[in-house]
Amino acid sequence: MRKRSIKNTRINTEVQRELSNIIRGGIKDPRVSPWTSVVAVEVAPDLKTSKAYISVLGDEKAQADTLAGLQSAEGYIRRELARTLNMRNTPEIRFVIDQSIEYGVNMSKKIDELTKDLKTEGEDNAE
Repeated sequence: MRKRSIKNTRINTEVQRELSNIIRGGIKDPRVSPWTSVVAVEVAPDLKTSKAYISVLGDEKAQADTLAGLQSAEGYIRRELARTLNMRNTPEIRFVIDQSIEYGVNMSKKIDELTKDLKTEGEDNAE
């Protein structure tokens, strides 16, 4: 199976959906933040391994705690994935913190600051 085939894309989507359901409703670990979302999942073409990109709303300590909680619950998560998805192999999951949402928010704030400064300068010149 190729990495960008339709089948692989469908598997990635299904694993992402089920993984987010398991994290939202099944994990009772207090380290896992309730503001955790699964941004993307990449399953290898041989279905043995996968990377789950996780976004956590909060500071770095909350992100580190959530990552540790998810890594300790990996066995439970794999068992639930195997139960809900009918796949030949249930992939090993490696959790990766995704900073793209936080990066986008920071860039949006910087753009807003710049445009606010430009608007005030434009109003001064108009007078």
